[in-house]
Amino acid sequence: MGSQKRIAKELGELTKAPPPGIQVSLADEADLYKWEIHMQGPDDSPYKGGTFVLNLVLPPEYPFKPPTVSFTTKIYHPNVTNDGKGTVCLGMLRADEWKPSTKLQSVLEFARQLLSEPMPDDAVEGKIAEQFNHDRKAFDQAAKEWTKKYAKEGKKSFW
Repeated sequence: MGSQKRIAKELGELTKAPPPGIQVSLADEADLYKWEIHMQGPDDSPYKGGTFVLNLVLPPEYPFKPPTVSFTTKIYHPNVTNDGKGTVCLGMLRADEWKPSTKLQSVLEFARQLLSEPMPDDAVEGKIAEQFNHDRKAFDQAAKEWTKKYAKEGKKSFW
């Protein structure tokens, strides 16, 4: 039950004072462990103007085990799987790097920062990472096109 208390506290903090460009809600009012995140693409990124929907799922062992974060909106990004699952590769979410003191606000802020600063050395999509490293203009163009196609507000932009 300790996890529910902590999750409820963090959810309350994030709904009252969310980080810039991020909106948090429960995916299902009856389930404290599944959150829906709406994230605006940062202005300094090719994702500008897009609104991305993410799922954050907390394990029953939270905070001793990390949450999983995935994009339900398609995104052209080296650190997000393009396999229909949209899994985000964040080092801080790996079991061996997770710290129980890490707050979910930090996870969400880091995920949004990843839109401004992809980490091609920690990529799950090798071809996109290669393009990011060797042809940034083409990467930016593809990311902008996907954002326009899949991440516009009011548009159903799910896998």
